[in-house]
This record gives sequence, structure tokens and C-alpha cells, in this order.
Amino acid sequence: MIYITQLIYVKPGQEAIFDEFENVAIPIVAKYNGRMLLRVRPRQENHIMQPVEAPYEIHLASFNSEADFEDFKADKERAKFLHLKEASIEKTLLIKGMAL
Repeated sequence: MIYITQLIYVKPGQEAIFDEFENVAIPIVAKYNGRMLLRVRPRQENHIMQPVEAPYEIHLASFNSEADFEDFKADKERAKFLHLKEASIEKTLLIKGMAL
């Protein structure tokens, strides 16, 4: 089992386009033995410490294997909507891990 954490930074004013992409991409996760465990939009007043720019959204997902995650990223249906991701996301920070 692998865990994927993403800090997602959305371009100002492109939140609706980002949501369009997420509405397509998130359901596809399950097709590849994955689960979306957490999707959070952190609010400034909840930050205890913040030496870096705050993300628009934080995702935590799990996949049974690295191969499942790679297959998800290569999904043909998801690929049709990558233009929405590119139009709306300024940058992401992806962290891979495992349960200890």
C-alpha cells in the first residue's frame, strides 16, 4: 500500500476549472485500486505554523501499489481532461509514503 499526499496550488480565479477536473479525476481513483482518503481546503485561521505558501487543497489518497498509481496517472479518460488541470493548477507538491 502506498500513500500519496498532494499540496495543490490553484491559479487565482481558476477554482471552478479545478473543480471540473477533480469531478472527473477523483472517481477514476477507485478504478485503479485507489481510495481518496482526505480532501481538505485549509483555512488560514487553522494554521498553527506556516513557513511556506498555503495550498488551496490537500489530498491524501492510497493505492494498493506503485503500479496502480502509475496506471491511474496514465488513464485515457483522465488524459482527456488534463487540459483543465493545466489551466487551473499553478503547481503541486506530491509526497509518496507508506504506513509504518
